[in-house]
Amino acid sequence: MSAKNYLATYAKSFNWAGFFLPKDTYKKCSALYDFCRVADNIADDENTITVKKEKFKKFKDNFENKNFDDPIIKNIWDLISEYNISINIIHDLFDGINSDIKEQVKLTTEKELLIYSYRVAGTVGLMMAKILKVNKKNSLKSAIDLGIAMQLTNISRDVIEDFNNNRVYIDQNFENIKSTIELSEKFYENSFYSIKEIPLSFRFSILVARRVYRKIGYKILNKKNFENYKKSGKIYVNNVEKIVETLLSIIDLLKLVLTNNNDDNIEHDHYLINEEIKLDERI
Repeated sequence: MSAKNYLATYAKSFNWAGFFLPKDTYKKCSALYDFCRVADNIADDENTITVKKEKFKKFKDNFENKNFDDPIIKNIWDLISEYNISINIIHDLFDGINSDIKEQVKLTTEKELLIYSYRVAGTVGLMMAKILKVNKKNSLKSAIDLGIAMQLTNISRDVIEDFNNNRVYIDQNFENIKSTIELSEKFYENSFYSIKEIPLSFRFSILVARRVYRKIGYKILNKKNFENYKKSGKIYVNNVEKIVETLLSIIDLLKLVLTNNNDDNIEHDHYLINEEIKLDERI
């Protein structure tokens, strides 16, 4: 595994939840995150678009050609082999990152927003679920939902920062931010009962990650208007709040153990995505 822990550096909420995973599984999840973060950093750094495109092409070529001199590339191919991860999922992730390597990014429809969210985060949720030994088809769809929900939370939180980087995923007003969080709620809800399909030793970590990330959306809604939102800076869940959400996750865990409900009857809201990307071929 790579020496640098990108999960601890860039994804503190996920890293907090990862504390509850077995060490070997945490390392594998961290290796997946490392790959995604290194690719995403190419789009986010301060180079020119031309340089970014060149660096991203080189990274993709290293992946396609299995350049195992790069530990990031070797680790992801090890995961692909061990967990039978479809290469189409990686290509979807690349498409999402590549769509950010432009002078200006502007999404105008809910379909574009959901496809983008699937590509950059639903893919990660799907691959993570495979690492956590989820096999049931409907449960893997729910893993996509959780990834999409978290990305919609990200987009709702980072409207000002994204705008300053010439990226407009949603318009700069509180009504749009609120509606995006409400959209994310549908995907968070669709993810819950599928967590029963995750082996017990992994389950609590995902419940914690889900609760901590969802809390960001609730904190955004508490700002009430765009002026308060702008003044808040980057909205995050502090350590005391993480402890509270972790304790509440124990209730979620008990609820999953005691309920007979499962994900068999969930209607996943994937029809807009499926117009362009056949998710069944990825699962």
